Amino acid sequence: MELPRRAILKQGIAAGAATLYATQDAANALPVKAQAAASRGRTRMAVSTYSYWHFKTEKYPVEKVIEDAARLGFDGVEVLHRQMAEESIAYLNKLKRAAFLNGLDLTMLSIHQDFVWPDVAERQKAIDHTKHCINLAHQMGIPCIRLNSGRWKTIKSFDDLMKAKGNEPPVPGYTKEDAIKWVVDSIERCLPEAEKAGVMLALENHWGLTTYPDDLLRIYKSIQSPWLGINLDTGNFVGDPYPQFERLAPFAKIVQAKTYYGGGEWYTLDLDYPRLAKILRDANFQGYVSLEMEGKEDPATAVPKSLKLLRDAFAF
Repeated sequence: MELPRRAILKQGIAAGAATLYATQDAANALPVKAQAAASRGRTRMAVSTYSYWHFKTEKYPVEKVIEDAARLGFDGVEVLHRQMAEESIAYLNKLKRAAFLNGLDLTMLSIHQDFVWPDVAERQKAIDHTKHCINLAHQMGIPCIRLNSGRWKTIKSFDDLMKAKGNEPPVPGYTKEDAIKWVVDSIERCLPEAEKAGVMLALENHWGLTTYPDDLLRIYKSIQSPWLGINLDTGNFVGDPYPQFERLAPFAKIVQAKTYYGGGEWYTLDLDYPRLAKILRDANFQGYVSLEMEGKEDPATAVPKSLKLLRDAFAF
């Protein structure tokens, strides 16, 4: 006997509702962090222009990095300030336009500044430079700049600093407590400019005063601003990186992922990226992972290999 049309419709609606509720029940059974990770989709990957230039040769054009990043399938590009050809409005707009036309975000402007100076005038220069770079980022539509704490500079060569694993003695007559106060005060003086421009500051574990998580977290937690986060670099740790990485992961807004194809410029690490990816997933990290290929191999081959390594590690 043929069922009436209304009865058929009721059966279809009931079946659809049962499927929907079953799906919702299954989703609700997942841990909260797992639900968040499942809803986000794949981790977004950027590449730093630094991956193509390690301060040792003629600058590699930022525009070419943008084109290569789009061809390889990155989602964004991190711009190294010192790699930029100039700072004119026309040039900044050119980079912003190039990124837009290639379907990419400009994710972070990585700058160099140093707040560890006993001299007030020198600290002010660093503050002014940071504010200047905040406005460069704003002009390019970049939502974040990388900050360094700075260092004592009692070890003159960066190569020698790497040999010393970041351990640098203070300037005679001063202590680490002085330096932490200088850094906190300097960042606080930059924050109003950052908030006005809508540009976050991301303090990196970049040797100097932020070599160790205790000191980095002390600076970060002393400030307590929604416009300050941590830029977590996978390669800048002394000793076992994983427990240190895990301590910093809950505060990370962006991650720089080092690779060392061809041997590193200063050192080489064999990092377990699936393990690092799990730490970030457990910390509910939602930001960009930005490749910093710091090896001596030609970027033409090392950058694609690095992207595959990271895509495979973060494929959860």
